[in-house]
Amino acid sequence: MTRPSANTERSGQVIAVIPARFASTRLPGKPLLRETGIPLICHVVEAARRSARLDRIIVATDDARIFEAVTRFGAEAVMTRDDHPSGTDRVAEVIAAIPDARIVVNLQGDEPEIEPAALDRVVDLLERDPDALMATIATPIHDEAVYRDPSCVKVVLSRTGRALYFSRSPIPVHRDGLGEGMPFGLLHLGLYAYRREFLLSLASLPPSPLELSEKLEQLRVLESGQPIAVGIVDERCVGIDTPDDYRRFVERWNARQMSAA
Repeated sequence: MTRPSANTERSGQVIAVIPARFASTRLPGKPLLRETGIPLICHVVEAARRSARLDRIIVATDDARIFEAVTRFGAEAVMTRDDHPSGTDRVAEVIAAIPDARIVVNLQGDEPEIEPAALDRVVDLLERDPDALMATIATPIHDEAVYRDPSCVKVVLSRTGRALYFSRSPIPVHRDGLGEGMPFGLLHLGLYAYRREFLLSLASLPPSPLELSEKLEQLRVLESGQPIAVGIVDERCVGIDTPDDYRRFVERWNARQMSAA
């Protein structure tokens, strides 16, 4: 893994890249759903624009329809290859062509309600920790169903706020039970920031054994011996995975428009 040199730490851009594919098993054409009047992917761009720490926002897609919708919205889009195995690889393709990028935020294209503070937080984690090459966020789990749900990824941390492990299993195990009001653990939220050189190195590594076992890409980083800084936020962002998710988002969006009128 390549560590950033000292002279790149204080220069260069902080860039958010939003990978977006048209195909979705549970919600085909998700980025272009537009019951609110604008495509879902453009809501994500709007949310990112509210961050105080981002210098540039790019949508990375392999679909001409998404590219056209984003550019018509007045945002920046880049066409990428269509054979990337993950969103991280798509982000890396974009960033490889931007040598003055310093910190790269990988923002999922289905999180239109991402809080600007969360985006600022992952950037701050790398700014304040010169040894961390990657950062992400988590939130306390107060619902046992979430704690036991394998689709909800849990993370355990060191005292210094570094990730020790990520798992789909319930971790940590509370052999003696929980005290009243204590959280079950920490829910990992899929927002990442990387130093540019590290991101490009990561994309060149083959999947690791634990990554293949848990189907969690971030375990590739821990297995390589590299640190991941983790920040704690109060609430999770609600991603859009199903038609019901999108319907509820539209309802919330409409309610906000009415209250603002």
